[in-house]
Amino acid sequence: MTSPWSRMLVASAASMVLLGTSAAATTAAAPDKKGVAASVHTAGRVQDGGDVLRYSWPGVYFEGRIRGTGVGIVLDDPAADYDVQVDGTTVATLVTPGRTTHWVDGLGKGVHTVRLVKRNDTPWSTSAFGGFVAAPGGAVLARPVARSRQIEFVGDSLTAGYGNLSASRDCSGEQVARTTNADVGYAALTARRLRADHQINAYSGRGMVRNYNGGSPEENYRTFYDRALLNEPGDVWQNPGTWRPGLVVVHLGTNDFSTPINPGEPWTDESLAAAYRSAYSGFLQKLRTRYGPGTTLLAVGAGPFAGHVEQVVRERADAGDRRVRSWRLDDTGLDLMGCHWHYSARDHRLLADRLTSFLADLPIRW
Repeated sequence: MTSPWSRMLVASAASMVLLGTSAAATTAAAPDKKGVAASVHTAGRVQDGGDVLRYSWPGVYFEGRIRGTGVGIVLDDPAADYDVQVDGTTVATLVTPGRTTHWVDGLGKGVHTVRLVKRNDTPWSTSAFGGFVAAPGGAVLARPVARSRQIEFVGDSLTAGYGNLSASRDCSGEQVARTTNADVGYAALTARRLRADHQINAYSGRGMVRNYNGGSPEENYRTFYDRALLNEPGDVWQNPGTWRPGLVVVHLGTNDFSTPINPGEPWTDESLAAAYRSAYSGFLQKLRTRYGPGTTLLAVGAGPFAGHVEQVVRERADAGDRRVRSWRLDDTGLDLMGCHWHYSARDHRLLADRLTSFLADLPIRW
């Protein structure tokens, strides 16, 4: 029987269709001119353009507060999908909304929390959010307070939630795009259970040194890690100084090892494993330098790369890194019913349970 590792495929491009929701879509409207960043809370990697925030990674979310009976969401995005949540309930799903202000009307009088979250990974495109606007007679209020805990997740399609809402393993590119939702993936679920803000810096198909099936050999996940805008070479995310995660979870290796080495690739099994371990150690050192000795680094191992991850962590711990750990992902009971044998939504819930339980025993400095 073919291993599920060999069946995982990279994501395809999203379509440009806008599905109907419970709220209306209208032409764009301008938010209050105080700068979008001042009126919303976000932990994601965004580029602040004043009247818009630009971004690329999946799972980026924006949270605000309004008083009144309606709220508009200002967007310019031809590629990604979004969920709109008001007072904790999803009230609309926006599919490739384009340039628009999407209105949610009919809210009760009073103060409401609103949350916009980018569902899928669209690294070939730049998304733009222009803020929340209140319906006539209402007002945008002070943004919600940031959570005291922060977690950064680094990964590939498994962390991005690739096809996790699909009812079938067989999916077209459009079906992958419509059924991918990072916000119900193990990363976002774990963060919510721990009451933490989070980043999901995940890129489908990319590996630590080798991408899925040896594709695009001139680049890998590390090529893009520093960016806010993935499709802009040389872009570097400017940390506003508020992102100081107590925990960074790294889950990379599936794409490095899930497919056989092809003729013409510059690897043998041994040289690929050695390059992976070297790059992984260097990446952990990069994280350690960036975030300091107080941040816990958790390296996730699974399938054919679990032993390599554990070796890297042992070597770093032996060299004196006190806050590096490995976690061998327990895949017992996973159905892999997401698109192309990826985690299903049920699998993500199980993994969030297991990861949250494991983290409870770690001395994380929140």
